[in-house]
Amino acid sequence: MSFDLTHARHDPACCLAPGLFRSLKRGERKKQKLDITYNHGMDTIRYWGPEPLGALEMRVMQGLVAMAAVSGDSGRGIMLCSGTESKTGQALRRSLDLRWESQAEDAMVVQCSFRQLAREVGADEGGSQIKFIRGCLERLYAVTIIVESDGKRHGFRMLSKYSSDVNTEKLCVALNPRLAQAIMGERPYTRISMDEVRQLRTDPASLIHQRLCGWIDPGKTGRATLDTLCGYVWPDDATPEAMKKRRQSARRALAEIAMLSGWVVSEYSSGKFAVKRPEIAMTAAQRSPKRGITFPAARHNVPQSSPQNAAAVQLF
Repeated sequence: MSFDLTHARHDPACCLAPGLFRSLKRGERKKQKLDITYNHGMDTIRYWGPEPLGALEMRVMQGLVAMAAVSGDSGRGIMLCSGTESKTGQALRRSLDLRWESQAEDAMVVQCSFRQLAREVGADEGGSQIKFIRGCLERLYAVTIIVESDGKRHGFRMLSKYSSDVNTEKLCVALNPRLAQAIMGERPYTRISMDEVRQLRTDPASLIHQRLCGWIDPGKTGRATLDTLCGYVWPDDATPEAMKKRRQSARRALAEIAMLSGWVVSEYSSGKFAVKRPEIAMTAAQRSPKRGITFPAARHNVPQSSPQNAAAVQLF
């Protein structure tokens, strides 16, 4: 089976905020709420919503971010500008609940099918999985984000309400301006390999993988304790017996990540791990400017303007 998406250019804060995505047991969604404040660089970011977000929401978010870069007739992304005259575009912007400085900022639109989204994130394409993905989209929509940066406030939902056609299963949803800026290379971003996302099968491995991608650049090595890695999956406190089980699960997750091509995981001391990410490997086709807004070289997490790419982006 061939896949369309090579990688996602994600908002680092969304990848690194402790507890934003976590492992959830059956019934935990109804007992907890989401309310996290995270300091990322000069930004103070608050995420809150009526339910916590799990690993499936995280994977759906990764898929949407990756798809946003190749949506549209030209496959180069669809910008949702503040001055859009499209009724659908205006409805999507209203649904994002843009506040303060964000009212003048651009968002991005994702157009795809539910089955394509499921396939690209490594999920089954059956009806039950599509139902789960619909639930994920609704929970992600319910999350409100407020960013305070340099004396200014930005407010929006994580993504808009989605519109869909029950007959064609086509999906249309807008991503918030902060995500749009990361996708377009207007702010530092976290690069996540979608091939790796598809290969990981367990929630702990998926959650740890995104967090590691958030702070370890491609080709670089980072170090973390086993308990720190457990915190990536289960941010709350635990009894000694529960902590023992968490450490065992985290070790299995690291072994799963170590099976990914180019990843190297070594325990250099008891409970302390060195993790190396692979270098970015690009084919000639991926380096071509015809490949949407994918940048042709490793960007080492810094903004980079690309007039050629920007000019080709479709407006909604």
